[in-house]
Amino acid sequence: NDRIIELDISVDQIPSLQIMGPIGLDEMGMNLQEIFGNIVPKKNKKRKMKISDALVIIRKEEADKLIDMEAVVKEALNRAENSGIVFIDEIDKITSRSGDGSHGPDVSREGVQRDLLPIVEGSTVNTKYGPVKTEHILFIASGAFHVAKPSDLVPELQGRFPIRVELKSLLEEDFIKILTLPENALIKQYQALMRSEGIELEFTDDAIREIASTAAKVNEEITNIGARRLHTILTTLLEEILFNTPDNIEKKSIVIDAKMVNDKMKDIVQDTDLSKFIL
Repeated sequence: NDRIIELDISVDQIPSLQIMGPIGLDEMGMNLQEIFGNIVPKKNKKRKMKISDALVIIRKEEADKLIDMEAVVKEALNRAENSGIVFIDEIDKITSRSGDGSHGPDVSREGVQRDLLPIVEGSTVNTKYGPVKTEHILFIASGAFHVAKPSDLVPELQGRFPIRVELKSLLEEDFIKILTLPENALIKQYQALMRSEGIELEFTDDAIREIASTAAKVNEEITNIGARRLHTILTTLLEEILFNTPDNIEKKSIVIDAKMVNDKMKDIVQDTDLSKFIL
């Protein structure tokens, strides 16, 4: 497998196209690239590589030949039209805070709502792979609605989202799960970062609980930004360690316990004005 061989590989001669302009021209750029790519023949280029690397390339080229792209696109369009789900996040950012939407930036916010309305109601949208009908697509929207209210949306758009669910604020137990359970949890990310410098970072159970408790407390007293609070707290907690790693830290193992968390965060949490800017 380590033997070096010479292999002919087909390469595209068309450089990537980027069209600057109004919305929609980026799709035109992709279509132009496909058109020119089909007109200009592909060029073979000789490359030297290991047999193991060549096997991957050959397997991919042969697999591409077995795929009927027309059938794939047709099936994809059918699934999108009949089983598709579109999630619109932060829809509260396009609501008219004044309620009437008759002046200032509220005019453009209402314009965005009017543009969304036909798509949510059901229309035909042109895409790179062909027209997509949105009549049977499920649309889900979410927003924090700290300043505005769902009733500030235009009435027609409100009618297209008939089911409303209000989520409860995250509690201390929820923060503990967020810190520990996900595959890419924040604590695991910081541990992997320190491990790359040859240092083992360990969080005790009581430290994790203290971090979660601090996040819940700050969210309740200042502004509820949800799980984002964990990131600011961990950044503040580990700031000195991260700054001194690896040159100024001799220890190969660092343990974060509840006392360290409390000592580092106590003054900041108690000073509301300070925690607004740091946490």
